[in-house]
Amino acid sequence: MFVDTHCHLTMLDLTPYDGNLDLALAQARQAGVSKFMSISVNLDDHIALAKIAARHADVGYSVGVHPCEDPDVMARASTDYLVELARSEKVWAIGETGLDYFHSTDFIAEQKDCFARHIHASQIVKKPVVVHTRSAKHDTVDIIRAEKSTHGILHCFTEDWETAKAVLDCGYYVSFSGIVSFKNAQDLRDVAKQVPLDRLLIETDSPYLAPMPYRGKANEPKYVPYVAKALSHVYDKSVEEIAAITMQNFENLLNLK
Repeated sequence: MFVDTHCHLTMLDLTPYDGNLDLALAQARQAGVSKFMSISVNLDDHIALAKIAARHADVGYSVGVHPCEDPDVMARASTDYLVELARSEKVWAIGETGLDYFHSTDFIAEQKDCFARHIHASQIVKKPVVVHTRSAKHDTVDIIRAEKSTHGILHCFTEDWETAKAVLDCGYYVSFSGIVSFKNAQDLRDVAKQVPLDRLLIETDSPYLAPMPYRGKANEPKYVPYVAKALSHVYDKSVEEIAAITMQNFENLLNLK
């Protein structure tokens, strides 16, 4: 059975399901997906996500602020407030947080401060931090090291081996999305091959980044097996083995049994 460690259930295109998220999740379960972690990008996302998680035992969620959000929103994400939001047992992680200099370099200091506060909250509640990085790999690694963050996921990984090794050495897990299946992503597959199997995770990042053969279409959790399929070729394992390994890794990370 598969786990989608990073999906945005409040952002999916539900047109094929007449607007019904429950039907989309049912389709994913039919494809073998048995756990879903829905990720917050805005502090207020927890309101809708808590309702979804209350209806579905196999859904958990994160709380946090994406680095591309407005600085005023990031400022609201105090360590104490994040800790308060994360007390629920259905909150499985803190984030997504991190650094994104691709979309904006106007608020680097604010991004860094917000990232550090997310790490502090994750350390207090002992739940992993979900980290986004784009065009900011060196600063991302520097903050992880400086804050002694040892419990986290570098999600939708697209960086080089040096970056992967740096976060692995800190204790992090590395998660791959549908990008690893793209025909032009051989360099990324070469990096993935070096990631230890016991630190490997898979995700859709839906509704973005649909894997082959659905590239360019709206992504959804039912496509996470295609990410596992791409990695099965990288590791010379069966899809079922990749599914079992990544599920066990996710349970180890979250201490879910």
